[in-house]
Amino acid sequence: MIEIKEALTGKQQREFLDFPDRLYKGNPCYVPPLRMDERKIFRKDYIYYETCEAVYYNAYKDGRMAGRISGIIQRASNVKTGQKRVRFTRFDCIEDFEVAKALFGACEDWARSRGMEIVCGPLGFSDLEREGLLIDGFDQMNTFEEQYNAPYYKDFIERLGYTKEVDWLEYRIFSPDPEAEAEMEKMSDFVMRRYNLHFGEARDSREFLKKYMDGFFDVLDRSYEDIYGTVPFTEGMKKLLVDNFNLIIDTEHAAVILDGDGKVVLMAICFPSIARAMQISGGRLTPRSIFRFLRDRKRPEVVDLGLIGVDPAWQNRGVSVCVAAALARMLHKPGTLYAESNLNLEDNYAIQNLWKRFNAIQHKKRRSYVKWLV
Repeated sequence: MIEIKEALTGKQQREFLDFPDRLYKGNPCYVPPLRMDERKIFRKDYIYYETCEAVYYNAYKDGRMAGRISGIIQRASNVKTGQKRVRFTRFDCIEDFEVAKALFGACEDWARSRGMEIVCGPLGFSDLEREGLLIDGFDQMNTFEEQYNAPYYKDFIERLGYTKEVDWLEYRIFSPDPEAEAEMEKMSDFVMRRYNLHFGEARDSREFLKKYMDGFFDVLDRSYEDIYGTVPFTEGMKKLLVDNFNLIIDTEHAAVILDGDGKVVLMAICFPSIARAMQISGGRLTPRSIFRFLRDRKRPEVVDLGLIGVDPAWQNRGVSVCVAAALARMLHKPGTLYAESNLNLEDNYAIQNLWKRFNAIQHKKRRSYVKWLV
């Protein structure tokens, strides 16, 4: 017997949060999210509820927890697209199609009850959350920014009538060949001199964020405006992002390019990977995980590419090569082996061409699905 319950009590909410950790226990590719961040979804003052409504369902089979799903109405996104959409997210279940069917049925019924016409996902409250269903690369360790899932999820979702809307590609990026790197440095220097650009400086991450984040958010909002799944930054979202950045970035893995008036033209923020630290702690901040995190922050083996924003007025002036040269320098830091691109939309040919300058391997793929309810 399969029973669907909305996660309303403290026990049900803990079961919702615990389920993927139990389902993927011992899986070397699964990286848990930070538990303290996930708990915030059940707080009434969670920053995304300024523009969103959400529901959380648990599935029980013969009395045992067997799956979960969340539905989100992202009102800012619906205004932007002019469509009545519900996003599904945090879907996990045992290898039982009937469980998946019951979970999606509950999410779709909730969508209809709110007057929605389309269900899509996996998409979170914004593109700052984990998004996309893994459809290729199941033997690859996920980054902290990603959600792992088993291969059978794809089959279940497609059997339920969902079809592809977009795909994302992911790359493992190694240092470029010396000749290619020398060419990038030469081109970067030419672009910087031609347009009177310069790199912004800061003593530490706190000063870096204080000096440049307002300009960065402005650039992100304008450069990401037409990108799938994105929504404008609210003040709450900005604060959440800055608080998270304060914990994990350092100035050696971030770059900002300014014009002659000191205005942000381009900004790229990378993160020393904390995936191993999160695996060790199960997503909790323990002394051991904090020690591992602090060690990895200074001498990371892997660098995760986070957010890159380019002022739309500068996108066709070759400034991307300046980011490529900066990344190549990061990959030469002692102990660093490679970078993980995280999600790149399949039709983002500019970024794909950028990775051709490196020794890059396309090793994972994710998909967002869509289903019309009317």
